[in-house]
Amino acid sequence: MPVKILPRERTTPLFTTAVLAASLLAGLVAVGIVFITKGVNPFYAISEIFLSAFGSGFGISETITKAIPLVLIGAGLAVAYQAKFWNIGAESQLLFGAIFATWVGLNWAPYLPRPVAIAAMLMAGFIGGALWGVIPALLKIRFGISEVITTLMMNYIANEFVKFLVVGPWKGASKGGYPYTDDIADSATFHLLGYSRISLLMMIVAVAVALLLSFVVYKSRFGYEIRVIGENPEAARYAGIDFFGTSLLIMVISGGVAGLAGVGEIGAIHHHLSYPETISGGLGFTAIIVAWLGRLNPAFAILSGLFFAGIIVGGDAIQISMNLPAATVNVFNGLILTFLIMGDFFMSHRLQFTGRKS
Repeated sequence: MPVKILPRERTTPLFTTAVLAASLLAGLVAVGIVFITKGVNPFYAISEIFLSAFGSGFGISETITKAIPLVLIGAGLAVAYQAKFWNIGAESQLLFGAIFATWVGLNWAPYLPRPVAIAAMLMAGFIGGALWGVIPALLKIRFGISEVITTLMMNYIANEFVKFLVVGPWKGASKGGYPYTDDIADSATFHLLGYSRISLLMMIVAVAVALLLSFVVYKSRFGYEIRVIGENPEAARYAGIDFFGTSLLIMVISGGVAGLAGVGEIGAIHHHLSYPETISGGLGFTAIIVAWLGRLNPAFAILSGLFFAGIIVGGDAIQISMNLPAATVNVFNGLILTFLIMGDFFMSHRLQFTGRKS
């Protein structure tokens, strides 16, 4: 039967919600099939994932800990994606935020009171992520180089640079030969809630940034310009929008916010710089799914960040209890993202069955 793909003229909030729910359900079914192939009851496995993440005080605290950087990065990516700037480099922008924050924590913080030291680390981390994010923006604007390629390749550059630092000039004298920097000064460490790993400061920063960016995108002139650039760059230029300046500012925001997530990892969790897999562990890639699940609304990244943080925590738990491969969580995330993208296609397109031609 011949089928035509036509643009969808309009959507309702109910339709959007239904497609999103159907996409998530289809993704969970696909994940269930993967579990079946491993000889695991899918209902038991999926229930264990969410019970491990949200069914105990420890699970909830770990989920919130993982959600903080995901919310930050996801909100920043949502801004870039609104403008159709496909930033795949949040992983490296987080790492450069961590690098800049570590430098401040090692060199300035010992001589500064705690509030000033922490503020300096946050500022340095934002600058580090922003600078690393501006490079692909310049390459795209000036030379037409795809930002997908440049941001992706810059992840590898950042990874190797961090390794160079921790085994070379920044290798800590107090770490017994291990590839870590020395610990940052006590005045640069973030207070944690009780016996958890939750930084109250970073939790407040993550929620505030997500809400602020949502307001900017939907209630400000700059946000309108972002959305116009995303819909039609030529129309944006014709309307007098500063394409160069707006594009740069978009990546300053997206990269800088990812850099803040790197500050949180150093100041609250690790207290030193080490191998990139330890500092980030793929948070920059998972946050891409967070942005998509949140429908590119930075505020919705709060909920989607908690959801995927739960998958990470629960996935780690079932790897141990069910002896599953370490890639289980990555498969889970990848399948969910695939079905979310498919759902996004059907939100903007519809199928028309034209009948069999004689």
